[in-house]
Amino acid sequence: MSWLFLGLAILTEVIATLCLRASEGGRHKVWLAPVVLGYVASFAFLSLSLHRGVAIGVAYGIWTAVGVALTAIASRFLFHEPLTRLMGVGIALIAAGVVLIDLGETH
Repeated sequence: MSWLFLGLAILTEVIATLCLRASEGGRHKVWLAPVVLGYVASFAFLSLSLHRGVAIGVAYGIWTAVGVALTAIASRFLFHEPLTRLMGVGIALIAAGVVLIDLGETH
């Protein structure tokens, strides 16, 4: 259940961030409510994940890393923003770092 909460924290954070981009700096106010609700929900789910036993270093690392990767990929398709090979390498390095943090917790 703790990993489900972490997944929901990531998903709501990514949705909120994409809504923030869609609001174009707050000019399109219809997107601001999903931004606020998404970030509040994300922190609530992250808190539940931590409460259920996921270590904060692992949870925060996964939350931010997966969030960055998913947001970059989604923004490529939704907003036609660039996603270069160098950015892909960066995402892969982030994923490798998260794996190392997770492995470091058990050793």
